Amino acid sequence: MRGRLRRLVLGATALFTAASALPAAAATSQQRAEQHPSHDGLSAVIRYTEYGIPHILAKSYAGLGFGTGWAQAADEVCTLADGFVTLRGERSRYFGADASAGGDLSAARTNLASDLYFRGVRETRTVQKHLAEPAPVGPSREVRAMMRGWAAGYNAWLKQKRVTDPACAGASWVRPVTELDVAARGLAIASISGQGRFVDTITAAVPPAGGTAPSGAPSDRPPGAKAVAKAAEELWGDPGMGSNAVAFRGDTTANGRGLLLGNPHYPWDGGRRFWQSQQTIPGELNVSGGSLLGTPAVSIGFNAHVAWSHTVSTGIPANVHQLTLDPSDPTTYLVDGRPERMTKRTVTVAVKDGAPVTRTQWWTRYGPVVTSLSPQVPLPWTGKTAYALNDPNAANLRFADTSLGFGKARSTADVLASLDRHQGLPWVNTLAADRAGHSLFTQSQVLPRITDGLARRCSTELGRTTYPASGIAILDGSRGDCALGGDADAVVPGIFGPARMPTLKDAPYAENSNGTAWMTNTDRPLTGYERIFGTAGTQLGLRTRGALEDVAAMADRGGLTVRDLQRQQFANRVPAGDLAAGDVARACAALPGGAATGSDGKAVDVSEACGVLKAWDRTMDSGSRGALLFDRFWRRLEQAVPTDQLWKVPFSAADPVRTPNTLNTDAPGFATALADAVAELRAAGIALDAPLGAHQFVVRDGERLPVPGGAGRLGVWNVIEPAWDATAGGYTQVPFGSSHLQAVGWDGSRCPVARTLLTYSQSSNPKSPHHADQTRLFSGERWVTSRFCEKDIASSPKLKVVRVHEHR
Repeated sequence: MRGRLRRLVLGATALFTAASALPAAAATSQQRAEQHPSHDGLSAVIRYTEYGIPHILAKSYAGLGFGTGWAQAADEVCTLADGFVTLRGERSRYFGADASAGGDLSAARTNLASDLYFRGVRETRTVQKHLAEPAPVGPSREVRAMMRGWAAGYNAWLKQKRVTDPACAGASWVRPVTELDVAARGLAIASISGQGRFVDTITAAVPPAGGTAPSGAPSDRPPGAKAVAKAAEELWGDPGMGSNAVAFRGDTTANGRGLLLGNPHYPWDGGRRFWQSQQTIPGELNVSGGSLLGTPAVSIGFNAHVAWSHTVSTGIPANVHQLTLDPSDPTTYLVDGRPERMTKRTVTVAVKDGAPVTRTQWWTRYGPVVTSLSPQVPLPWTGKTAYALNDPNAANLRFADTSLGFGKARSTADVLASLDRHQGLPWVNTLAADRAGHSLFTQSQVLPRITDGLARRCSTELGRTTYPASGIAILDGSRGDCALGGDADAVVPGIFGPARMPTLKDAPYAENSNGTAWMTNTDRPLTGYERIFGTAGTQLGLRTRGALEDVAAMADRGGLTVRDLQRQQFANRVPAGDLAAGDVARACAALPGGAATGSDGKAVDVSEACGVLKAWDRTMDSGSRGALLFDRFWRRLEQAVPTDQLWKVPFSAADPVRTPNTLNTDAPGFATALADAVAELRAAGIALDAPLGAHQFVVRDGERLPVPGGAGRLGVWNVIEPAWDATAGGYTQVPFGSSHLQAVGWDGSRCPVARTLLTYSQSSNPKSPHHADQTRLFSGERWVTSRFCEKDIASSPKLKVVRVHEHR
């Protein structure tokens, strides 16, 4: 049987290799197949290897999309179908208007708000307009073929298979999709940090009656500057996504070739999961990696020549324009004294067990009217003033073409060329390394073209607070000379062109842990970029500090291999512990009578904690004793002690990695935080020296799996942000953290040396054999050896070949 499977896969490879060198007439027929996939019997060969990883082989982009859509549906049909319900604006119809919208494709709190927004997008044919734009502004012929093929493959799976996942088995909302649905998902992902953050306020904005703010609207009184600055700074500070990545130059490695370690931190459940595959069109494309669900191209990955990963950037992908209103009509605004009427977008949403709901949104030349940045920063719509949100990614369908360009790249220069041509990455940085030994970091992302000079000239009073504090610009929308303009090398007006992007080429190492571009390499700091990209010369987060310490030491040591990348991923070092645990233990031991007073006023015996913290190995390994105590203490300390009082030695831009330091154990909240942490664990019946894995775990298929890693606030590279439930035994869920891991290098062969790991496994379906298999690997800090070359795929002991095609 095994020999027959290998003959099948090698035969399929030969068939498709021959197809890739077709004569002109056949090539024309292939192009017709890509343009009309639903009429040309699309097909693909899917070779499954260990852990259910599919290697998809096709002879056209449409066929590749078909195989990808089919295979994604097989693993994630319920998650995908739920997302398409969102994009059609039908969540209220199936799940009720007041239920949670889930947060996968926007920050909408309720299904009704989500539906009003996404149905409005659909009814105004927004996606169709952007699809119709010629490349590179709109998607290329290849990407459109992949989107159409993806929809056809998803539909073919629905037609040919039975849904077994209890999350949606038999559900009426699991329906066929179209290319439009696939494109709409890509647009929602692109704008999730812009318009997607503001769905609630976009759909709730109501013009004032009689020139006053409506009942229940935020006060017209502006908040204090300090409160505004803090709220603005936090607005884009926690997008529910993060990452680490490092690229090493060849002179730091054992063989002179580059190395790349990617560690994105994404949700473990829902529509922002990664999904693994290899995509091959012989002679045209051969790429392996992780795709965001519902997207047809590999988002993060590698090929025979280059590897890349992304990290969520510090750039602010949207801005606000303050409108001066016509005194006689609050839905008309003035630009250079000339009136412009807002566009009224009236949307009706069907509601389960209730009457349809109709609401109106208001749109301007800048974008939709919004009434707040956050609860702490209201933007009230009065008779004189309103505010509109500008999000250039709400018109960005270029992500897939950018990613496809990466998949075809042969070098880091080609990666940069794809970014320059397509300019499609909405909210991430890119790090890459290649087999020739080059390294790359670039913050090439789609941002509103707001220079510091424009902000100085055109910021409103509120904007003069928000922009320096956070990069959020609030500009005077009544002045034509405050328009964003355009760069000559930008693919569309109103965004920065490639020449403006902070970029570091061929440094010994390039590292990012969601900090600013400034400290990508401590010896080659980047400066000179506009504030909207991020800050320079400011305090680094603990995760950035720890990562820079680690990778700089690795580069200095030299002789690096893929195995060194694997060790870095699971080192689980706690920089906060290295900085503070010794001070905590000493201050604990000095407490009179070994007691401290908790926040409830009760005395707590903390003497046992002193020895536990002193003996702790400063890691978040599953067997580490004292890690859980320090974790719970640190969370409470950050709440009890203001940031500017936490350390005795302040931050210095001249020594950004080692400062601030020396914990201020004299701060009034220190002893309280220690008492509360000890009391909390004792109340839960958890020993202070309990091994971390006994109380940081997930349950899969009835099996309790210890989870290594720790919170980003502790500085841990292997980020795990679990949910605390003391009554259930501690940290019992992982909603967010390390996701699609890849450690990639090259040797003298044609095959990359790659180790990967999808921490939450390939399928959300609890009945799938690949629901928990890689999670078990993650629990044991083990990796998957990637099978990239055909000989490796064919030799897999788990090889399963599936030929998929449309049934007409």
